[in-house]
Amino acid sequence: MSVSRLYPIFADLASRPVLVVGGGCVAERKIAGLLEAGADITVGAPALTQPLQAWVAAGRIRWISGIFAGDWLTNAWLVIAATDDRGVNAAVAEAGREQRVFVNVVDDAALSSFQVPAVVDRAPLVVAISSGGAAPVLARMVREKLETLLDPSLGSLARFAERWRDRIRQQLRDLGQRRRFLEKLFSGPVADLVRAGREEDADAALAHQLAPGTVPAAPGHVVLVGAGPGDPGLLTLKGLRALNEADVILHDRLVSPEVLQLARRDAHFVEVGKESGTHHTTQARIHELLLQYARAGKRVVRLKGGDPFVFGRGGEELEVLRDAGIPYEVVPGITAALACAAYAGIPLTHRDHAQSARLVTAHCKDSLDTLDWRALAAERQTLAVYMGVAGLDRLSSQLIAHGRQPQTPVAIIENGSRREQRVILGTLESLGRIAQEHTVKSPALLLLGEVAALGKSLHWFGAAPIIDAPAETGAPDLARAA
Repeated sequence: MSVSRLYPIFADLASRPVLVVGGGCVAERKIAGLLEAGADITVGAPALTQPLQAWVAAGRIRWISGIFAGDWLTNAWLVIAATDDRGVNAAVAEAGREQRVFVNVVDDAALSSFQVPAVVDRAPLVVAISSGGAAPVLARMVREKLETLLDPSLGSLARFAERWRDRIRQQLRDLGQRRRFLEKLFSGPVADLVRAGREEDADAALAHQLAPGTVPAAPGHVVLVGAGPGDPGLLTLKGLRALNEADVILHDRLVSPEVLQLARRDAHFVEVGKESGTHHTTQARIHELLLQYARAGKRVVRLKGGDPFVFGRGGEELEVLRDAGIPYEVVPGITAALACAAYAGIPLTHRDHAQSARLVTAHCKDSLDTLDWRALAAERQTLAVYMGVAGLDRLSSQLIAHGRQPQTPVAIIENGSRREQRVILGTLESLGRIAQEHTVKSPALLLLGEVAALGKSLHWFGAAPIIDAPAETGAPDLARAA
């Protein structure tokens, strides 16, 4: 059974009716948390633990004594079933469905309509972790790790920010300027004073920072970020930080959804993808957008697949920003040649096969016309070709015509580093045919050279490579090079 994706929500239960069915130790733990949230709690069960009886006697909770009945749910905002009888729990869940009330059945995701997450409590800052009921122990392990990472003083810092929230909003009406101010506040000397318990000094320091004329207007800024080839784990820490600070993200078509999900949820996303033969957004228009948003005082991330300075036109974009006086910085990414080769188990260099590697672009006829074919056809080197699928026949024929052996191993890596990665192994003379037969589509990278044959024996990620073996044509034994 697949696990449903849950919509995260924090419920305000203060003074709202909540029903807990069950009177044992599990119910006791659940009620303790609900009391902290200020819920109006009714517990229904034939018998109660001593602590629950004491809470009833003290008027903190109400008790319905008896066997569960559907009318117990009347007026309840949500329900927790915490009995050791699955039949009773199922009856509670069914009553919840009929009455449209959310029900959590403890340790039974199939019966539950909501899950209670593992919690890291730095009230009012709360971090909730859920596995959707698939692996609650794993969620608790994640919580334990976060407990060690998140300073206990974060709660005090959150309460301090809450006291100053209205004044900060009045003083800094621009959302981007206010966000940047708060980022500095939470990591600067004011936060240090709060952590040290010196809140009066922190108040004075913040009042000084908010004095008229002391908060400068927010300048626009652009960060070129390399997103890598697709696996979000290959995004650099600096790139992740830039994505979480961005007001606007201009991203290429090939940036993976998993990478985009790491960015700030309230950032403005603009796809500026370009595809061979179909230009969704011209480069000139990308330049216009960069200037437009930066001049409006926005913090802009130009997010590019791979590395912005490897066939990414990042240099052109920096020239435009420099000429316009817009401040910028560059966060490099792992380019496709490095990542795709690694994820296919193909070393770009190898002392037995290749002493050098060349990065080449062959996206269109014009780029093919400018290549130094004689140099590219030299032996004992690896070519990493950022490819346009339509040009493979010509690429193959030119390399063979200039001296590269027709039997030279090649590897086409489609969607490198992603779950759907596909690796096709063949030879230089079969290159165009195998790309057509296997309907290769971008994003794809071609590796050409003796090292490509190692993909047969060294592959480790995703499905095993597809090995082209045309019948009786003198095709090479790819294992020989391995």
